[in-house]
Parts: sequence; C-alpha cells; structure tokens
Amino acid sequence: MATMEYRKLPHGDERISVIGLGMGYIHEGSEEEIEKTLRLARSSGINFFDMAAAEVKPYSCYSRVFEGQREQVYLQMHFGAVYDSGKYGWSRDPEEIRRNFEDLLKTMGTDYTDFGFVHCIDETDDFHQIMEGGIWDYMKHLKQDGIIRHLGVSTHNPEILRRFLDTGKIDLAMFSINPAYDYSTGTYGIGAADERGRLYQECEKNGVGISVMKPFGGGQLLDAKTSPFQTALTKTQCIQYALDRPAVMTVLPGVRNSEDLRQVLEYLDADEEERDYSVIGRFTPASAEGVCVYCNHCQPCPKGLDVGMINKYYDLALAGDEMAKGHYEKLSVKAGACIQCGHCERRCPFHVKQEKRMQEIAAYFGA
Repeated sequence: MATMEYRKLPHGDERISVIGLGMGYIHEGSEEEIEKTLRLARSSGINFFDMAAAEVKPYSCYSRVFEGQREQVYLQMHFGAVYDSGKYGWSRDPEEIRRNFEDLLKTMGTDYTDFGFVHCIDETDDFHQIMEGGIWDYMKHLKQDGIIRHLGVSTHNPEILRRFLDTGKIDLAMFSINPAYDYSTGTYGIGAADERGRLYQECEKNGVGISVMKPFGGGQLLDAKTSPFQTALTKTQCIQYALDRPAVMTVLPGVRNSEDLRQVLEYLDADEEERDYSVIGRFTPASAEGVCVYCNHCQPCPKGLDVGMINKYYDLALAGDEMAKGHYEKLSVKAGACIQCGHCERRCPFHVKQEKRMQEIAAYFGA
C-alpha cells in the first residue's frame, strides 16, 4: 500500500492524514471487528478520528486501541452529541453537554480533545442558541484551559459556516462535500455551486481547514440507481473530488468494518485515471459551466503547466487569500508559459476557456 499523505492544519502544527475515519456505521460490528478496523486504520497511517457515534459501544474499543498512542492521534469531539440512553441523542442543554463531554474524556482515557466541535448547526435559531445559551462560552473557556486544542463546528449549511468564520475563533469545520451536494442535489445540497465554491475559498483564506463528512452522499453516489448523476462514482473518485476542494484537510468516510476500510484505502494506490472524476462534467448545471473544478482532466499539458493548481491559486487570490500569490510563485511552470495550443480546452469536461484563463492569470500574477 502506498504511503499516507498528510496536510498541515493552517493554525497549528498538526499534520492530518488525508483519509480519516468517521464513526457512522462502525457500531454495527462486534467489538473485535471494531478494534480490528481501528488497528488497520492506524497501521495505514490514519491519524484523524471523528467521535460522533450512533451509540456508546465503539468508544471503549477506540480507547483500548489508542492506549499509548494519544499523542499520535487527533480526536474530533462533538459538543451537542449526547448518549445518556446509550444511543446517540442531540442536545443544546449546557449541563447535559458538559456531562457527556467529561464522560467521553474519561472513557477515552484523556484529559483533552484536539478538536472541540459545536455539533450539527444547520439553522439560524440553533446558531443563536449556541452563542447566547452558554455553550460557546463554555467551549471557549475549555480552549483557554487547553482542554480543547482547536475550536470548530459541524454543519451542512454554508451560511452557518460563514457565521462561525466571522467569529475568528474556529480552526476546522466539518462540512458535507461531494459532487451531488456541490451542485445542489440531495438532502444536504444547500447552496448553489458558486456559493459553495466561494465558501471553500473563504475557509482557505481564513486559515480554517475542512474535514469532509458524507463524501459518498450516504452511499447514493456509489450506485447508478440512486446517484443523481444516474451513473455510479467510485469511492476513490469521491475522495479525490473532496480533496481537490480548497481548505480540505481530510475526508472522513464512515465504515462498517475492516473490509469497508480496505476499499477506502484503495485510494492510496489508485492511479490518475482511477482518481479522475471528470465524468461529473456531463451532469453539472448550466450555472457551473465554464468553472474550473481543478480536476486536471486536461493533463498532460505539452508545456508542463499544472492547470488545475494554477486555477486554484488564482481563484484563491481573487478571494483575498494573501498566501495564494506566494504559492503560485513557487510553481515551476507558470501561466505565462501557455502556448495556446488548445489541448486543455479540448479535454475539459466543464468547457472552461483555459487559454483565456491562462492569459488572465499571467497578467494578474505578472508571470
């Protein structure tokens, strides 16, 4: 198996595995199978783990597997996910949240969480309840005491995420990203394609990373019968799509067992053709026509331009990311080297006028 890739958290020293692990279905297995899955994750280089389970059963398994490894793993704990009945519940009561968080720390044998997330805020009323009801103040206090290392939020709503960005307090956000949702299809396809694209750019501009939930759209994208594109995508294509979005640190697929995880880990050995998700270009709405999604289906460029990366840095610079220019300047081949041969435009499934874009980008950056 190929080596795991890691991405550095912008506001921190943490290097996070591009594939992490969600907990959505892992409770379905026996404790033995859960531990087997976690050991496979660790041996494969996965170091980032979401801590929102469907029931309490998996937590003791995680604790046993992570014993002696606490400093090598990053845990994302949710303030608002509660388990008083042993099953997942949802609460905005500060005392209930405090009690469940302290119980989870005890179960996991730790005195801190790497990431403390406000859990699943999708409505404006929810946002105000968090901000005005004492929960946000409680979490900020824990952050000051080092019990939370980084603050964050999980949401499906772009506007809610923007409100948390405006606080200037979060370092990571858990957001649903996949081709269906980004093109306003499916239960959580909130926001138009251009709005969601700008949101990812704003996160990168503000140094806020994204951990991706629902990369397979709850499995719908993997089956032609349920996919809104009426064709099945592979797990590898969905993972690559998410990792190509600005600000994304890690993708957190939910797995049931070690076999599910092995299928996810096939991404590490996949070649460029297997990672190519440009098929979605046949199904994107008219509003997304002519917009580069950095898929690099246009490769190879005869002059060696990394067309997708050049476009990404340009878009980030236009969004106000001051670091984007420096990243662009480090590219070995810049937009000005484009010879206008038309190769990329003939191959682009999104019909981007890349020749014109390269001229614009060269003029903007001066090279």
